[in-house]
Amino acid sequence: EEAIFLRKKITLLRAFSLLIGSMVGSGIFISPKGVLQNSGSVGFSLVVWFSCGLLSMFGALCYAELGTRITKSGGHYIYILETLGPLPSFLFLWAEFFAIRPANSAVVSLAFGRYMLEPFFAPCAAPVPAVKLVSLLGYYMVLTLNSWSVTWSARLQTALSVVKLLALALIIVPGMMLLAQGHTEHFQDAFDRQSLVLDKLPLAFYAGMFAYSGWFQTSFVREELVKPERNIPLAVIVSVITVIVGYMLTNVSYYTVLGTQDVLASPAVAVSFVQRAFKSLISVVPVLVALSCFGTMNGGIFTFSRTLFVASREGQWPPLFSMIHIRRHTPLPAVMLMFPLVTAMVCIGDIYHLLNFFSFSRWLFIGLATLGLIVHRHRHPELHSPFKVPLFVPVSFTIICLFTVAMSFYSDPVNISIGCTMVLSGFPVYYLIIHRQMSDRCRNLFSSFLFSILSDYLTHKLQLLLEVVQQEIKTY
Repeated sequence: EEAIFLRKKITLLRAFSLLIGSMVGSGIFISPKGVLQNSGSVGFSLVVWFSCGLLSMFGALCYAELGTRITKSGGHYIYILETLGPLPSFLFLWAEFFAIRPANSAVVSLAFGRYMLEPFFAPCAAPVPAVKLVSLLGYYMVLTLNSWSVTWSARLQTALSVVKLLALALIIVPGMMLLAQGHTEHFQDAFDRQSLVLDKLPLAFYAGMFAYSGWFQTSFVREELVKPERNIPLAVIVSVITVIVGYMLTNVSYYTVLGTQDVLASPAVAVSFVQRAFKSLISVVPVLVALSCFGTMNGGIFTFSRTLFVASREGQWPPLFSMIHIRRHTPLPAVMLMFPLVTAMVCIGDIYHLLNFFSFSRWLFIGLATLGLIVHRHRHPELHSPFKVPLFVPVSFTIICLFTVAMSFYSDPVNISIGCTMVLSGFPVYYLIIHRQMSDRCRNLFSSFLFSILSDYLTHKLQLLLEVVQQEIKTY
């Protein structure tokens, strides 16, 4: 009886909640270990955290301008497509689907499972199969909700954003109280240059930027935003400043209570912090952290499904994934597509290897997107934009992103090479399938073929998972 399209249901408050809910997730609770490990000292790790926040603000401002210049949803994909052309945009889509997004979702899911089970097994570590099983259950719950309703997904994101800020407050307040009492012993000789290894710094930045990642999420749902010209810049600036302040205070609280060896030895830094500083909350904080990760999973599924939806609409992905549920008004096929890959990565993956694996591809294409902003300005000087950043912001952000990506080959050549290979594998796919003008029949065959492969792949992985779970039950 009426047109089927994605409705404008994302208000300013929901946009702010989407950004906060996506940024404040598993990162601040698992990344301090990775940042400290690769920066070498407390002082340098705090410098890395602040630098990552400043860099995120630069990127967020660039994306805010792109969001006012380009009116389509799709985030990185649509910005690269509109500014640099179809080949780099398809390579991003290829890497995002097969590497970046499933690895990112797997990292957050594993953090969710670990923190959810930590109170039940403390002081011992939770069994790995149990962590993976709970991680998958959490991911499937979010998947179901996003398939069911856009409104309820947005409401959940708003509620969990409050939970995330509460979780940070429960870490910041006792840490600041102890700092005020004079507990500064862990900040002695904070800038120890002997422990600084320059070729490891890109990995420290990857871990820090992972914690801040999410500042670009409004660009994925641009068509569903109410008053996007006003709300995108406003939501981006307020949310990123809020997160920078929160993250710096949280890290200072960590180091006030925990020494460098404690942070490096802890599989769940927030739990170790509570065990040492605030034992009365030993069962509360891990649950709040798990709910925080749950919100990040929700935001990730909510936004990436729009990328697949837009790519399908642009003709670079099977047409099935541009379809919308008639009654629910959700991009149901696009939401469900990540199901098999995330399941596989959760079953076989390790958090820190996955983090380095997907960070290379992610920051390569984010750097290309901001490069596209410079190109777009040069090509269309007559185009009026309601929000415009100084030119040095996109230039400096692009240079830092691409330099960090290049340096990471020296820091972790194995995982970075795998990520690079994943990107390059999209070249033959593009020229064999996308570049050539295929008939509708060929496109339909391609869609059916892809659906068949994914169905078989999912069935196989679920059977393996069930066998592992049954074996672990017998063992215990």
